[in-house]
Amino acid sequence: MVIVEVSFITLGTGLSLSPYVAEAVRIIKASGLRHEFHSMGTNIEGEWDEVMAVIRRCQDKLFEMGAPRVSTSLKISERRDRAPSMTAKVAHVKRLLAKGNDAGTRGSGDAAMRRRGDAAKIRRRMGDA
Repeated sequence: MVIVEVSFITLGTGLSLSPYVAEAVRIIKASGLRHEFHSMGTNIEGEWDEVMAVIRRCQDKLFEMGAPRVSTSLKISERRDRAPSMTAKVAHVKRLLAKGNDAGTRGSGDAAMRRRGDAAKIRRRMGDA
């Protein structure tokens, strides 16, 4: 499973990208894959080949709509130890925010310990000691 953030920018089509973005979102929605549209792109969750096939269909459609050039940016998050989930990632951060701290995150406070020279504490924290 992967989570991919994709954004399409058509070049040579004028200032408004909205018609192109709307068409890409229609294709993503029709795919049935879990997705989240946001102001800077769209997150898509699914199997690698399925997600990439949808992105390819979007790219092809933008050219069919008359765009002479399309710049597509991707960010890919892949886990092989467990299935990633967009909702789980957001929910975890929200739980931490609700607690009012960032304790429990690996590496929290390491920079301050380094400044104080607490190398042994850092090694213990990282499981090296």
